[in-house]
Amino acid sequence: MNLITKALQYGIILTFTSSAWAQIKQIDSVPGEYVLRLKKNAIKQKSKEQLSQMLKAYVKSAIPSQDIIVVKRPVFENVDSAIKALATNELVEIAEPNYIYRANKLPNDPLMLQLWGLSNVGQKDSDGTAGVAGVDIDVEKAWEIETGSNQMVVAVIDTGVDYTHPDLVENLWTNEAEANGVAEVDDDNNGVIDDIHGFNAIDQSGNATDDHGHGTHCAGTIAAKGNDGKGIVGVNWDAQIMAVKFLDRAGSGTLENAILAIDYATKMGASVMSNSWGGGGMSQTLLEAIQRSNQAGALFIAAAGNDASNNDVRETYPANYAVENIISVAAINNVGGKADFSNYGKRTVHMGAPGVNVFSSTGGDYESWSGTSMATPHVSGVAALVWSHEPKMTALEIKQRLIATVRPLASLRGKTRTGGLVNAYNALTNTEALPDPNDPTNWSSVPAQAASASPYLKNTLETFDVAVPGAAEIAVYFEKMDTEINYDTVQILNSSGAAVQTLSGSNEDFFSASVSGDSLKIIFKSDGSVEKSGWKVTKAAYR
Repeated sequence: MNLITKALQYGIILTFTSSAWAQIKQIDSVPGEYVLRLKKNAIKQKSKEQLSQMLKAYVKSAIPSQDIIVVKRPVFENVDSAIKALATNELVEIAEPNYIYRANKLPNDPLMLQLWGLSNVGQKDSDGTAGVAGVDIDVEKAWEIETGSNQMVVAVIDTGVDYTHPDLVENLWTNEAEANGVAEVDDDNNGVIDDIHGFNAIDQSGNATDDHGHGTHCAGTIAAKGNDGKGIVGVNWDAQIMAVKFLDRAGSGTLENAILAIDYATKMGASVMSNSWGGGGMSQTLLEAIQRSNQAGALFIAAAGNDASNNDVRETYPANYAVENIISVAAINNVGGKADFSNYGKRTVHMGAPGVNVFSSTGGDYESWSGTSMATPHVSGVAALVWSHEPKMTALEIKQRLIATVRPLASLRGKTRTGGLVNAYNALTNTEALPDPNDPTNWSSVPAQAASASPYLKNTLETFDVAVPGAAEIAVYFEKMDTEINYDTVQILNSSGAAVQTLSGSNEDFFSASVSGDSLKIIFKSDGSVEKSGWKVTKAAYR
């Protein structure tokens, strides 16, 4: 079992140097393909053959409106060398690999029968885990105010959408010019023929039918038709789902097609863009496509990623681009914890949303899937719901409303900018939530001293007792945590000796899980290799 597999299994926070990470996680791109933005009008002034000759690379395709071309060079050529050679050409402004993006879905087990993310009453999910009542996006109260609008257009930029799914067919976006036009004719002159319900960037056609299931799953969470006596309901009972496909049947897509997809959604007037995908390195051309969506007044909701890593330290794109219309989304489970797989970031991830064992539409049926992919459409749905209710708001005003009205969760404090879960009712009513009563940060506290040596020694086995006489529940505060991940552990035990939590890796400024009663035990174990700076507890919170 490799390091990442172990981390995902145990919910460990990974911290790597950039060189170490490069050995573990490679950035995928189409072999031998590069996306170039040329100097203005170069495409118009030169033929394809002239450009190929001048660039010493075969011109495969182009996005003329953005002065972008895609070229091919020998696949055995080193990527950095190819980029350097292309970037120094007098015609080229930007040269990038044709990055590959992948859906942020993690496969899961059997179907769950209830939508805990919308209404959590403590029901079990498909893994048999009983939820905590109220850990949801609070949409039932919101529906008393607003259930959505068929004027709101949400682009699901993904693997496409199943046009025939009974829960989605009534809420598909329809391009009326094409629907009422002549078959096999570009009736609205947007460059795409018969794009009645959306766009396929892969073959640049109007057939954005889902051949994977991921986009359909996301669409169901956003706007499965409500109050129709069948299937499920989305956050919006009514909305227009624009299917924008750039991920293929394997869940992969290219930088070239991501740009085409975003530009299509921008051109065709999508207000909200839901993006449950990620990968690649920092791309200037993709950044500029998102900036164009921002200039057009759209919101761009993006999955934070499923690497259990810190986006403040290692960027994840497109979630990490510094564009003001982006909302980056982490995933939580049905008991209010940050999902083990979910990326996080105190500066770069905005909020959390339900993302574990989420039940939604797929291929004419329904399945439970997990991932920040499943969290993202919850936020996209809430944004659309609020915008339907207050259509004169701007995208940035909607973003600020969602940020200001999250429900605080202990598990997201210090892990996201808001420390909270998106809340539909609060957002609709512009209500700031009360602090989380279950967060030890909001409890009384007393000094407590427990720490390892710094650095600690090999083969350590130490026990520490912490007590707050008379308390009904306590938790300890870690000023720092720096141990060898998976191998050197800090365990929290209750007064009966049962393990409540095992901690390992790098973290700081956080509380342990709480323990019933007025005492707990800390056990620190290290193995015979890699001594790090250790850990330190400085106080105990109680109630």
